[in-house]
Amino acid sequence: MTFDAAGYQLLPVLPELMLTVGGMVLLMIGAYGGPKTTGVVTGLAICLLVATGAAELLLPAGRLVTFGGSFIVDDYARFLKVLALIGSTATLILSRQFLADPSSKIFEYAILVVLASVGMMVLISAGDLIMIYLGLELMSLALYVVAAINRDDAKSNEAGLKYFVLGALSSGLLLYGASLIYGFTGTVNFAGIAAAAQEGNIGLIFGLVFLLAGLCFKVSAVPFHMWTPDVYEGAPTPVTAFFASAPKVAGLAVFTRVVLTAFPSVLGQWQQIVVFVAIASMLLGSFAAIGQKNIKRLMAYSAIGHIGFALVGLAAGTVEGAQGVLVYISIYVAMTLGAFSVILAMKRNGFAVEQISDFSGLSRTNPQLAFFFAMLLFSLAGIPPLAGFFAKFYVFVAAVKAGLFTLAIIGVVASVIGAYYYLTIVKVMYFDEPKPAVDPVRFELRAVLAVAGLFNMLFFVYPAPLVSAATVAAKSLF
Repeated sequence: MTFDAAGYQLLPVLPELMLTVGGMVLLMIGAYGGPKTTGVVTGLAICLLVATGAAELLLPAGRLVTFGGSFIVDDYARFLKVLALIGSTATLILSRQFLADPSSKIFEYAILVVLASVGMMVLISAGDLIMIYLGLELMSLALYVVAAINRDDAKSNEAGLKYFVLGALSSGLLLYGASLIYGFTGTVNFAGIAAAAQEGNIGLIFGLVFLLAGLCFKVSAVPFHMWTPDVYEGAPTPVTAFFASAPKVAGLAVFTRVVLTAFPSVLGQWQQIVVFVAIASMLLGSFAAIGQKNIKRLMAYSAIGHIGFALVGLAAGTVEGAQGVLVYISIYVAMTLGAFSVILAMKRNGFAVEQISDFSGLSRTNPQLAFFFAMLLFSLAGIPPLAGFFAKFYVFVAAVKAGLFTLAIIGVVASVIGAYYYLTIVKVMYFDEPKPAVDPVRFELRAVLAVAGLFNMLFFVYPAPLVSAATVAAKSLF
């Protein structure tokens, strides 16, 4: 359904407009009320994100296209927008303890998360190269600031600066690729690019390489992963949880949409790039995490590895592969948010502890926290019957059916290697001498951990809703 009449042109972008206007209202509340409104602004931002997700689901069914094909709302966009909003909402819930600290009463934090979410939604619905850039920069500019939100912490400032400098480089690569594609096809629209790509053009392939390089940065894929460990470690832990969830959804969403809708006729060319990036990400994520002592750096390398596994499904270039990507990123968001709720709960005498050795003997001082964290780590490792196993199962099956046997075998090997460092943390929690008990865990952390943990443990009982929704979403791309 195409919206050309002026009155209806804004209907598909209604949720984005609602979130933008809501963000501006929250900014006014914070600007007039000052730091004491931080709690109110954060609570209202959570309600706004939930309402936006509901508005997205209430849009007319089917494929909605507006702004001359630049903005597309289909089942694929709906699925991933709701997932990104869930990630943003959970992040704000996890951040309440951080924002309650008198030194961290920063009302701008929730507003930046809201504005970053607007960018993610635009990115997920992008139907041409210009809309990709607009969404990407709207998301990224907010993320650069939120990485350095703790102004008194040198590591947080360094994280924001590194992210900004490398992010600017990736935006340059993406723009250069987009200009080459436009130069050789005469259009920025995905449908027009797909038609022009059928004729075959070496210049177009060069443009595709640069475009994918820019997108690889946004999802922390090798060889554009260099910012991830330092930014994960330096940013405040709730911000790290945000980086590890919602922006990954948006980045992977646009990556998938671009290659499958704009370049279906040159599958052989982009498949080589995706296979290389997937293998490099899986192997680096598996090996580099082994020697880490800081849990946030370990989670950074874990994220790099998991993006590699998700790209295994994309490399297949089929509906089944796209479905595998959607199932994988959904389960990954749940696993990551659960893991970060445990990391945020690790406080002793009011001070956060981030070293893996600080988890020593947690099973004896807080058995419930240790149990849920162990289950999440087993799920991240892909051990059945937890949700992480099924995430990998779907992408590996798609790769095998597409004839990518070597890729699937390397993925299984990388998964086995990666299990080592997850199991090391379990060993530390259950077999090492206990350290002093952690502070009582706040209700919001326990709530997020319970939802994420139970989802991962009970997914095998009734996987149909997620799998069928992912199947419908994947089919709308083809």
